[in-house]
Amino acid sequence: MYETICKCMEQKISSSIAKIGAWVALNRAWTRISGAVEAQLKRAGHPPLAWYDVLWELEKAEACCLRPIELEARLLIRQHNLSRLLTRMATAGLVKKLSCPEDGRSLRIELTPAGRRTRKAMWEIYRPALDAALEGLAPAEARQLAEQLDRLGR
Repeated sequence: MYETICKCMEQKISSSIAKIGAWVALNRAWTRISGAVEAQLKRAGHPPLAWYDVLWELEKAEACCLRPIELEARLLIRQHNLSRLLTRMATAGLVKKLSCPEDGRSLRIELTPAGRRTRKAMWEIYRPALDAALEGLAPAEARQLAEQLDRLGR
């Protein structure tokens, strides 16, 4: 019985260590890759990577317009951080803050033509930076990794 308990404990500890290792590796990869992309964007005179994500979500949205709460859900950014980010982006002329006809207390965030151009220009830097950062992955490995991470993100 003692051996069974020990074996069970070893399996749990081993599983926990493997999961912690995966978490550390995921964070290390994210830090390295996002840092490389941020550096490339900065060198090219573009805004930070977080701006790209907002611009892309707006561009994909119907009528290129979303409420902040919708952006918050799509981007997983906390409300106070998103609010400050949107203010900076509006000041830069990349988005417009408009009143929401359905809810007078809310806003709609609309992508401007300058925002669309900026997103496209950023992608010209972002895509090759991602390709370079992930060049060690074969296409099948990249698909498998994407599937596993997508499963964890649900």
